[in-house]
Amino acid sequence: MYARCTSFIATSLDGFISRPDGSIDWLDEANKAVPAGEDCGYAQYISTVSAIVMGRHTFELALSFENWPYDDTPLYVLSSTLRSLPSKAPATVSLHSLSPRAVAALAWRSGHSTLYVDGGRTIQGFIAAGLLAEITITVVPVLLGSGRPLFGPLSSSELKVHHVASRVFPFGFVQNRYVFANSAV
Repeated sequence: MYARCTSFIATSLDGFISRPDGSIDWLDEANKAVPAGEDCGYAQYISTVSAIVMGRHTFELALSFENWPYDDTPLYVLSSTLRSLPSKAPATVSLHSLSPRAVAALAWRSGHSTLYVDGGRTIQGFIAAGLLAEITITVVPVLLGSGRPLFGPLSSSELKVHHVASRVFPFGFVQNRYVFANSAV
């Protein structure tokens, strides 16, 4: 058995989740147009997950924020190079060198029925493994021209997704939710 895996992420209009160096300054700038108290559905989404899984780069970015954004939610960090967690990592964080299937199975055995998958490479790995059941993508009206893409090469010629809903925000963000036709969970 595997935990149900979903994602909630923002991209630029041209499909990048960060600049080539991993910076999300463009997203921070765009968020200045978001009215106070508006979170584009994030609080509702995060209330549905029991744990989070992300790669090292995304974890290091989150660790650099002024406040830890995940409260007491258990977080699995996937890395093949990181040997130990930084001392400032919260006690809820664990480090693993596992495949998407192995971490989704571990999460399930640990009582975490729903995983929030975050970070470009990690999301791509869960898609390739057929584990990502659903993704919500908030498109921010900015073109970056280059950066780290949300999606990468596919092992097959195409992957079917089904559109579930769209939401247009008055400050220019457009949010789309999709389910994956090939999801194993």
